[in-house]
Formats: sequence, structure tokens, C-alpha cells
Amino acid sequence: MPQRILIVEDEPSIAELIAINLTHSGFTVERALQADEAMRMMRINKPDLLVLDWMMPGKSGVQFTKELRMNPELQHLPILMLTAKGAESDKIQGLDSGADDYVTKPFSPKELIARVKALLRRNSALGLGDEVLKLGPMQLDPTTHRVTVSRPNQSDQFINLGPTEFRLLQFFMANPERVHSRSHLLDRVWGDQVYIEERTVDVHIKRLRAALAEADCDPYIETIRGSGYRITKTPS
Repeated sequence: MPQRILIVEDEPSIAELIAINLTHSGFTVERALQADEAMRMMRINKPDLLVLDWMMPGKSGVQFTKELRMNPELQHLPILMLTAKGAESDKIQGLDSGADDYVTKPFSPKELIARVKALLRRNSALGLGDEVLKLGPMQLDPTTHRVTVSRPNQSDQFINLGPTEFRLLQFFMANPERVHSRSHLLDRVWGDQVYIEERTVDVHIKRLRAALAEADCDPYIETIRGSGYRITKTPS
């Protein structure tokens, strides 16, 4: 069955360009003009990926992304942000909101298709399988996409992670105590996506730590100056 892509773009010519190229690449495509319409469509039929414009009437793409990341049914949906804002600070803002990737207008249709395909195949690129992983008080279950924190005499706590942060944590927990450079993390977590910048890794590490901090687990992710990042079994 073809994978379903929902395009949320208020400029008909751009939406049509994206839709034609995605359809030619074998995807099933639906379109919405704004966030509220997209939400109604997703409640009926959840897509495999969202192509989301930053600047829309009513609710912006950044605001919508933040809402989706707080929705248990849609928080793991891959999101490709589409915008005319090209400054690094804008890219970071888009990623900080919860987007998994970022394409700047004007864009190459071939590049956009490559990014869509890369987002959709990241899980298989990891090759980590469905093994339940444990480290410290954390347990990660790839099948249910759930991270649970269990401590003696306390109720279990669940950590909500976006899809990229979940993959990062899964990779870290499968390879504890090892230092991973940014380029290595790009290869293992983002697969063969050649467009992602190393700076993006820092943004997602920051988001992962922020989510873990809600359960006092952020010290498990360590920065190794000049080398990269690792997860440790014995945080300082």
C-alpha cells in the first residue's frame, strides 16, 4: 500500500508542485490549506508524513508542530517543515518546535522527495530491531514507542519523545558508554540523508535532554567536548 503524505500549504501552486512530484514518486497525497483543516483530516486518517508550511493563515506551522508533539496519537508523526525563512536561527526554531527536517523555498523537487524518502526510511536505516532496551531507570520499547522511567517506591513515569529524539535515545541505549561524533550520529540515526547539517544533531540532543529532564534523566546524556555525545550508565 502506498505511503500517505499530507501537504499543509496555503499557496495552491506550491502545493500542486509538491503533490505532483510526490504522486510521481509513488505516494498517495492529500492536501490541506491550514492547520485546522489538516487536524480534521488526520483525525479521520493519519498520514505517514506531514509536509508543513511555516507561514500559514491562522495557526503557523511552528505552532501546529508544537501542538502535534503534545498529541499522544500524532506526536511521532514525521514532519518536514517548508518555509521561505533560510537563516540558521530560523532553521533552529523550526527544529526546536518539533520538526524532523527543514526545506527552504525555493526548493528543488528532487531534494524534497529525497528528504521525504529519507524521513520515511529512518527506522529501517537504524537496524536496531525491536529489542526492549534498559539503562538506569529508563526502559525503551521500540514496538510500543514508549519510554518508561521506573524508580523504587515511585509511580512509573512516561517520557514523550518526538520520532527523531526516540531514535537518538534508542541508538544511545543500544550503544552505551561509547562516544559518538555528530557525523556518526547522522549516519546511524538519519541514515543516508545527505542534506542534514551537523548542527542539527545539537538541536535534537537539546530536545532529547529537555524531555528526559522531566524525569530527571537528562544527566545520562553526556557531552564529550571536542568528540561528541554518549549515554552513560553512571551519570555524575
